[in-house]
Amino acid sequence: MRVVFADTSYWIAVARPGDPWKAAANAARKQVGDALTLTTDEVLAEFLTALSAGSALRRQAATMTRAILMSANVRVVPQSHESFMQALELYESREDKDYSLVDCVSMNAMRATGVTDVFTNDHHFEQEGFIALMKNRDESPRLL
Repeated sequence: MRVVFADTSYWIAVARPGDPWKAAANAARKQVGDALTLTTDEVLAEFLTALSAGSALRRQAATMTRAILMSANVRVVPQSHESFMQALELYESREDKDYSLVDCVSMNAMRATGVTDVFTNDHHFEQEGFIALMKNRDESPRLL
């Protein structure tokens, strides 16, 4: 079965009403079809942080996170001290990049599992050789 990593930008686009990346996220999901989604505890923490303003959105984010954690179609890589330290190493080794620590955790999880496709609009993943699947309507869609 195909596995696709889901970055924070994907979860935000799916959850937030009127998000400018919602159509791109939905199109990427539709194009991929039945695939296992991989994400991390850190990505979910970043997602919850991004949607923490306002009680309705906060409730929606918490409900969605619980559904993600319970889904048979999503595998969530747990946070650990080891993953933190490995991400810190990648973070330190890319002084010329603007990668966040969560990006580094995600990239390491993708490499460890052999995943190359990612539901994201973040070009940092492309800089590391991954395939970003969320493209704005002004960009050419990627062939999968």
